[in-house]
Amino acid sequence: MLGVSAVRSAAVAVAFSVGLVFSAPGAHAETPGEVISVTSADLRGIADAEIIDYWTRGVGGATQPASGVLYLPDGAAPEGGWPIVAYDHGTTGLGSGCGGQSDPAGAPWPESQVGQDEFIRHVVSRGFAVVAPDYLGLGRFDTGPHPYLDIDTEATATLDLLRAARSVHPELSAVWSASGMSQGGHAALATAHRQHDYAPELDFRGTIAVDPASDVEKVAPLLGPGNPDRVSGGTLGFSASILAGLRAARPEAQVDSYLSPLGRRVLDEIGSLCQDAIDERVADLYLGDLLSRSLGEEPLRSVMTDYMAVPTSGYDAPILLLVNATDKTVPSPLHAALAAQFAAGGVAFDTVVGTGSHTQLNPAMWAAIDEFLNRVVR
Repeated sequence: MLGVSAVRSAAVAVAFSVGLVFSAPGAHAETPGEVISVTSADLRGIADAEIIDYWTRGVGGATQPASGVLYLPDGAAPEGGWPIVAYDHGTTGLGSGCGGQSDPAGAPWPESQVGQDEFIRHVVSRGFAVVAPDYLGLGRFDTGPHPYLDIDTEATATLDLLRAARSVHPELSAVWSASGMSQGGHAALATAHRQHDYAPELDFRGTIAVDPASDVEKVAPLLGPGNPDRVSGGTLGFSASILAGLRAARPEAQVDSYLSPLGRRVLDEIGSLCQDAIDERVADLYLGDLLSRSLGEEPLRSVMTDYMAVPTSGYDAPILLLVNATDKTVPSPLHAALAAQFAAGGVAFDTVVGTGSHTQLNPAMWAAIDEFLNRVVR
């Protein structure tokens, strides 16, 4: 594992091996949003891309290293600079190298990530710069298991990358919006809710959330060793990842006290794995095999809610919610519950409903994305 004290030398060595174009002289400060290094790259068929290593506010408020990518449109920046779309990716696992943003070719992409590259290229082709974080623990630095579905570090990883990119490129506008698919939709909503206090110097305009993960924490109290048939198969990989991330980020949840000996062993093993390997590890198990008591008992229940619940009020910019009624990864009742909670919370949002697979965008959704960005960002 790379400790924070070793990060700068490791980052510099990696950067020089792939072509260093910038190294921040003040990186020693280890301040969230400061750049460690920037390297030129050609990713997703976009030649004008840069891998950015930067400091972010991580688990427990500690400053930790993270990585992400900046994509720039062709040509000269318009007057006022390129507006920015922050893109948050879906579930990819728990270990370093799994994020797939700074190293798309090296990360195994689950089927649920179909459409991601098309979204990024589409937005860039329409004159928006894109910043795409790997998230804490999933990129070029091994900082321990990724705190999966942690609204705090999802938001800070996104906002600190945005700050880092703008410090390198003054031609980037302060005007920006958030977007994401699946876990990324969850992250985009967390970022939208947090930005007002965490990054008030930026001009935030709105959020696009595609089939966002939501309300999962409301299901957890129903789960325990007495009902092993409730969660199995691919869904168990997500459930185990939530518990592994919660255990790493929030010790007060006392996750180990809810686990069987097998459960503790499985969580130890999956903390460095990508999602395909996690799913393979738990393929023949049930959640009940991993648990020794109900997840509805305290303190885990309250800590999990604080850790991952999507805020349903308090947003200061509009939301475009794109959901598929036939989504099998985040089932439609969860989408409906989120929309109902937004309405009850007085959130300004529009919804477009499709009938595709998880995160699949239909023509009406693409049109809604273009209209939304042109309306709120231009």
